[in-house]
Amino acid sequence: MSGDLIRDAVARSANVAEVVIGRGVLAEGGRLYARHFTGPVVLMADDRGWGAAGEAVEAAFAAAGIPTRRHVIPAIPRPKPTVDLADSLRAVLQPGETPVAVGSGVMNDVVKHAAFTAGIPYMCVATAASMDGYTSAGAPLSEKGFKKTIPCRPAKVLLADLDVIAAAPPEMTGWGYGDLAGKVPAGGDWIIADALGIEPIDDVAWPMVQGGLEGWLSQPDRIAAGDRDAVEGLFLGLTLVGLAMEAHGSSRPASGADHQIAHLWEMDDLHHKGERVSHGACVAVGTMAALRMFDWLLTRDLAALDPARRAAEAPDLAAKEAEIRARFGPGEIAERAIAETRAKHVEGTALQARLTRLAAVWPDLQARLRARLWTPARMADHLARAGAPVEAADIGVDPAYLHRTILKARFLRSRYTVLDLLDEVGLLDQAALAALPQAPQTKVGT
Repeated sequence: MSGDLIRDAVARSANVAEVVIGRGVLAEGGRLYARHFTGPVVLMADDRGWGAAGEAVEAAFAAAGIPTRRHVIPAIPRPKPTVDLADSLRAVLQPGETPVAVGSGVMNDVVKHAAFTAGIPYMCVATAASMDGYTSAGAPLSEKGFKKTIPCRPAKVLLADLDVIAAAPPEMTGWGYGDLAGKVPAGGDWIIADALGIEPIDDVAWPMVQGGLEGWLSQPDRIAAGDRDAVEGLFLGLTLVGLAMEAHGSSRPASGADHQIAHLWEMDDLHHKGERVSHGACVAVGTMAALRMFDWLLTRDLAALDPARRAAEAPDLAAKEAEIRARFGPGEIAERAIAETRAKHVEGTALQARLTRLAAVWPDLQARLRARLWTPARMADHLARAGAPVEAADIGVDPAYLHRTILKARFLRSRYTVLDLLDEVGLLDQAALAALPQAPQTKVGT
């Protein structure tokens, strides 16, 4: 089923020409390249990605008579997804060369950006089911300390050998499971934006992600064990999510409050046990925080809200800008957060109108959210069984840091999420405390 959806999505795509997923398919790399590209190749990888598949890919290109050279960067410390790294890869490209990314999340994203800014297509050979960006039309990279998804063309061709992917380190597969789990609260965020008339649900992209999500997440034990069939389902789901983002023209189908929380930790260059914490690990923990806030919100009676009174009490834009500067400090990050916040802020009569609508639709919205969302307990169980982080402490984040992150996260994107709804109804502080694991009444600094 997922394979059929991927074929249909590729047929609709303006950029992705072919996706090959199967066992033992690395040997097809040269012939696959020759169907869609001409000229010499530079294989770009870090040491880990090269160790997983580099030599086999190199041999496949040589067998097809394609001139090939390699550009391999250190894997320790783990490469950081930055525009600077992408620019350094673009700088080593020689005229007429096509870059082929061999690796997973960071390598794909930086090669994607390098190829896009060079005005050329690229190919990707995936080595792990660790994230959803292989087929997405964006590269989530940090620039001057601010992480954002930069519009780029996805890989023209994706090759994924399931024998390689199933043999990836279990923690990497857990990261992919965490990234996919984030689509549960992201779906809730989109339902909210749709119900309030802010951003309608896309009838094409929504089912590409939400239609198969339960199934892709349903086998955490087998995924943790490296079962090829289960990992294939996970990888197919991640691939389809990337295509959904391309089809929609933004990351809305795949990213909400969970990713906003995660991106702040990535911007802080969060390390734990001597390693930079991965995107998928951050998203897994962000997912738990978002689901706990949803769980708390769904016990509130927003139909009883007084829209006029709340609109009069709500902070105006100047107050939000002051809060951003207080929370982020001076500099580029604060200024970008202010720009994102200005793009979605409403106040006065506009806010009153939105809250009036919220009160009217709340019973139906509440039911839609309950039908779609997972409980925090269910998600925690599945994440743990899949080998993904569950609690903030699993990635080195203490309760006070988690609390600060939640309160800052809404400023990071112009995308409307549960964080914005909670803020607009005056309940964000309470919900943020409810999101803290096991100790919702813990006193923390803001």
